Amino acid sequence: MNTTDIDPESLKNVERFIRKFSKATGIYIGCFGSTCFKLIDYSDDANVNACIRKYITQYTVGELYARVAIDGIEEQVVDNTEEDDIKVAACSIRVGGRCRMFFVLGFVDIRADEKANPDFKILTYRSTFDKFLNAIDIVRTTITDMLDARMSIYRTEEISRQTADNAKELSESLRRMSAMTEVLKFLDTDKKPEIIMGDYLAVTAGYLGTTYGAIVKLTDTENRTMDVIAQWSKEGYEPLYANTHNVAVPDFVEGIKPIILSHGSRFLPETEKGWEDVRIMAIVALPVPLIDRSNMYIIYVESEAERSWKLDELQFLSDSSRVLQNILEKRIHKNSLASSYASLEEILEHVGCAIIVLDNNSHEILFQNQIMKTLFPPESINPDLEKMIATAYDEDKELEFYDYSTGLYYDINHNIIRWVDARRVSLFAIYDVTDKKNYQKRIEQQAYTDFLTGLFNRLCCERDLARIIDEAKKSNKKGALLYLDLDDFKHINDGLGHQYGDVLLKDISRGMRDVRGLEENCYRMGGDEFVIIIPPRLFDDYERIIEEIKKVFATPFYLKDSEYYCTMSMGIVVFPDEGDKVEELVQKADVAMYEAKKSGKNRMSKYVTGSTNNANKRLDMEKNMRDASSGDFEEFLVYYQPIIDIQEEGNPCVGAEALLRWDSKELGFVKPSDFIPLAEYLGLINPIGDHVLKEACKTLYYWNTHGHPDYKVNVNLSVVQLMQNDIVDTIEKTVRESHINPKNLTLEVTESLAINDMDRMQGIMSAIRSMGIRIALDDFGTGYSSLNHIREIPLDVIKVDQSFVKELIEDDYSKSFIRMVAELAGAIGVSICVEGVETEEQYRILENMQVRLVQGYHFDRPMSKQDFVDKYC
Repeated sequence: MNTTDIDPESLKNVERFIRKFSKATGIYIGCFGSTCFKLIDYSDDANVNACIRKYITQYTVGELYARVAIDGIEEQVVDNTEEDDIKVAACSIRVGGRCRMFFVLGFVDIRADEKANPDFKILTYRSTFDKFLNAIDIVRTTITDMLDARMSIYRTEEISRQTADNAKELSESLRRMSAMTEVLKFLDTDKKPEIIMGDYLAVTAGYLGTTYGAIVKLTDTENRTMDVIAQWSKEGYEPLYANTHNVAVPDFVEGIKPIILSHGSRFLPETEKGWEDVRIMAIVALPVPLIDRSNMYIIYVESEAERSWKLDELQFLSDSSRVLQNILEKRIHKNSLASSYASLEEILEHVGCAIIVLDNNSHEILFQNQIMKTLFPPESINPDLEKMIATAYDEDKELEFYDYSTGLYYDINHNIIRWVDARRVSLFAIYDVTDKKNYQKRIEQQAYTDFLTGLFNRLCCERDLARIIDEAKKSNKKGALLYLDLDDFKHINDGLGHQYGDVLLKDISRGMRDVRGLEENCYRMGGDEFVIIIPPRLFDDYERIIEEIKKVFATPFYLKDSEYYCTMSMGIVVFPDEGDKVEELVQKADVAMYEAKKSGKNRMSKYVTGSTNNANKRLDMEKNMRDASSGDFEEFLVYYQPIIDIQEEGNPCVGAEALLRWDSKELGFVKPSDFIPLAEYLGLINPIGDHVLKEACKTLYYWNTHGHPDYKVNVNLSVVQLMQNDIVDTIEKTVRESHINPKNLTLEVTESLAINDMDRMQGIMSAIRSMGIRIALDDFGTGYSSLNHIREIPLDVIKVDQSFVKELIEDDYSKSFIRMVAELAGAIGVSICVEGVETEEQYRILENMQVRLVQGYHFDRPMSKQDFVDKYC
């Protein structure tokens, strides 16, 4: 199961539950996905389903979907149908803060007369209104618990995968660092150059895992012949060259630039002269320019498997080849110490890490590269780092260092080598590994944090409690475990709604965490249960901490415009007096807590052996939105993000997407993700949307009449707008009054909207296209049935969702998906536009895929009308 779909096994469990529950309660139940796509029908009987749809139509389902699944404010609703004896209800299932599915329930009153309506002979299930209301609550809570448990399992698996990937990345980084250290050791050897080059190939080709490696020198550039100076091959393979003198130069060896050919490159040769028995899967050829201008190249050949060269591998080859270049130049100028030092300094300046070289006897600094000087200025070098370096002169070591002044982490490799003047020196290579360390911490934090309250979770509690128990035993001191359960929380949760229940849990968590000393010792065990650990260092403040916790619950909580009180029952157990095992202490604290509940709640009991901010924010936003919508909509601004043609020379702008922004006088700029759902819920999205369409058409007319007759503008239509009966008339009137060319206007609809009511949407969009207006399918690739319905939707443009662009550089699936959509678009005669292009690498990949239209921050951010005119007109 992932964060957007319901996996098949969970769906089967849901279907088994609702079929049994439907039969037991006499209520018909249908299940729909988060985009209103039917998942489970009301009955296994087709006649029953057809009869139900007479009274619970697709339009009715769409209205219920908009109320409980889209705006997120109502979680369940009850409504009438055209038949007095049939009622309908809907409830949404939210897991992880998002709607995963929603259910439509219908029942026939037990008093219904079959003679009055023949359909009642088919609809045999009967129930009462009270049972119907109870059934809604049971369906919502049961399915939510089922999916929440499944989601928890998924999150745990995902964290495990991320941790494994990170460990693999760290292992690869250490392997690369080790190989680079081995290469640097060649600086201190007196071996012959041919032997050094052979050893060099063994290290570098061994790190890469390539099949062959060779170092060659061109001997006759006119006849293109060369000598093979050194070569290496993987175990079980013969050397690449049997003859090493005056052999033909491979065709790909040319010039002074590196040649990098991965599998699939159209320039990758199938065979080469002298390599007839070698299968060529990937090649790298690096020139090694020397002072005497000898034409030397390092060649690596992969013959076993398909391979695409990674950036880290190429950087390693570039850095290591510079080391080899320095070694060879040092031999050429062995009588010139100054020249050797300059060459060595040049290579150490470009190895990609901080380097410092010190004399082993005097500890004098002989060399620092610029990275070292920037990270650790000589006049203010960190004393802890200096102390660590001082302990490492005698042997090669790998060290770790944390700089408390900057918060940065470093890996330090120490090697003893001979300097250019033959004395023994210590070379320290210092790598900044802060990003990897912080990534490890984030993964660990996610594993130990409750996503709703921000408190630590049960897993973290068990880990910390075991550690604190050990501390108490070793120091011969005491600690305490407090187990809290909220009193009658279900009444508040059911009475006000789950969203206000969540607000209450957050407020309580914040209050407990604000108690001095408890910042790192509060945990949510699940539901409305919490644990607080009082460690030995705070045990003397035991009474003060408990009193401050009681004050948290003595203060009313502001929920839904009113003050509410929530009390708690607390169980207390002292360790190690009452036990020194985690499970034992938690169980005993739980027992004490229930003793407190049995005593009348709002109490605490010690174990003895043998015995509303979110609501205010929404109300403020609603008030300000109504005020802003009552006048001329001047607070609602239309910004424009350029759409770029990357297949035309110079990447010209061909139009823009109109985007709504709200600059509130009271609230400032409000995020669209915050105010657009509220506008839809309040019914204000229609006048606001009409305002955006009018402003965009006015702007388009200005562009087209001021030198850019082919500029186009894209305007988004929301689900609420498109459901209006007069939407076609509204669009026609706006186009007519603005005097624009309809072909330059594109209206964007989301994929999920387009498939909700296919017949109705086809009619509306066909009417819009008949005016000459273009239709774009937005966010393509995020719905349930993209390919099943794409041919049924009358459209002109497919807009690929930006989620596929984020991982485009490294994710083969994203590349394949965009390439497939481009081919599909060409096959059905529509255009393709890719959103969210933010980097040069993403742009280049899309350019090579023959994608024509793109938009994203790499080219420009959304901007005001005047800024767009100044820059693109």
